[in-house]
Amino acid sequence: MATLTNASAMLRRRLLQSHRTRGGGSSGQSRWTSPGHEERPKGLFMNRTPPPPGQSRKWEDWELPCYITSFLTIVILGVGLNAKPDLTIETWAHEKALERLKLETINLHANNNSASDSE
Repeated sequence: MATLTNASAMLRRRLLQSHRTRGGGSSGQSRWTSPGHEERPKGLFMNRTPPPPGQSRKWEDWELPCYITSFLTIVILGVGLNAKPDLTIETWAHEKALERLKLETINLHANNNSASDSE
């Protein structure tokens, strides 16, 4: 029973200690906070060495279809989103208000003409 008590006390102490210190309770650097194994970064994109001077990089098989598809997607979305109809409630209400205003002016002219005809 004493060994179980000692083991639980030791485990509790280690857990509480690791909660208090940032990065765990162990002294020194962990594998997550170590500087790494390289002396300095290579500075190359995707870890590829650049081609020799005067030569261009050879395209991979996926690049041309990807670029064409991306360009066409941008063009189709740009044209399609600019050509979509304006279906906002404000536009509909504005059109209805203009229709009512036109009907009112027609009715006013008709009333003025009928009043002048009767005189």
